[in-house]
Amino acid sequence: MSGERGALPPTGDGGAAGGRYRPGYELVADQVLSYIADQGLRPGDRLPTEQGLAEILGATRNVTREAVKVLAAIGRLSVRRGAGIFVAESPGGPVDDQLAHFQPTSMEHVLMLLDYRTLIESETARRAAAQATPIEVRAIREGAESSLVAGRAADSDTFARADADFHDAIGIAAHNVFLRAGVGSVRRFAAQSDVLLFHGDVPGSLEVAGHQHVAIAEAIAAGEPEGAADLMAEHIATTQRQFERKIRDRVFDLAGNRGTTAAGGGSQGDESAPPSPRSSAS
Repeated sequence: MSGERGALPPTGDGGAAGGRYRPGYELVADQVLSYIADQGLRPGDRLPTEQGLAEILGATRNVTREAVKVLAAIGRLSVRRGAGIFVAESPGGPVDDQLAHFQPTSMEHVLMLLDYRTLIESETARRAAAQATPIEVRAIREGAESSLVAGRAADSDTFARADADFHDAIGIAAHNVFLRAGVGSVRRFAAQSDVLLFHGDVPGSLEVAGHQHVAIAEAIAAGEPEGAADLMAEHIATTQRQFERKIRDRVFDLAGNRGTTAAGGGSQGDESAPPSPRSSAS
């Protein structure tokens, strides 16, 4: 129903054809995050009520409620019964709080996130290849091999768990608690983009990612720091290419269906339920 979409244009990256390929609750979720940034709200600050947000954003209360639910599910809002809606406190404490205004649907922010991933995860892989113990190497291999099996079966939920295990095992093998925490933090932000842009789906091939995991694991097992770092950088570059291709595909789908949508009064799935968030699979 066309009345169930946010009235304002989305405030994320304008290059994605105005973002109108997304359901109404996703558009409003994007607007809520922009409102938080525009108002300079910090973790712990209180937001207006659902009705108040709906009026500010020019959206219906039902769609605003769904937007609040999905933002709470991915850890950006905290809803306290009887108290109100608040900007969520981040699990990473003050360091993560500085990133409270991350925009998961902004291509500029997503590209900066991928750039950061390249820096931190390449170095983590390099350190792991130089310092991993046999037990840590086994954990890395198990995560990589499990992700490949799940990728071949197109089992995204199992892949997501194996993917998280793989990257976390590399963080452990780097023997630096800050690198491990950095890897975990960046993956939480990536998962937010997956949920808001891809309905919790993943932007690329799970099997390709699984093969890359195995190659990285073998370089770490062989004690090849530069090889492991280069393979990790290529892994993240592949993720970026797949991400950009997925966005282009959605834009083309929108262009092909725009006339049909306008004629039929459809809303690109505005009444669909928000997805359940899961780890970013890459």
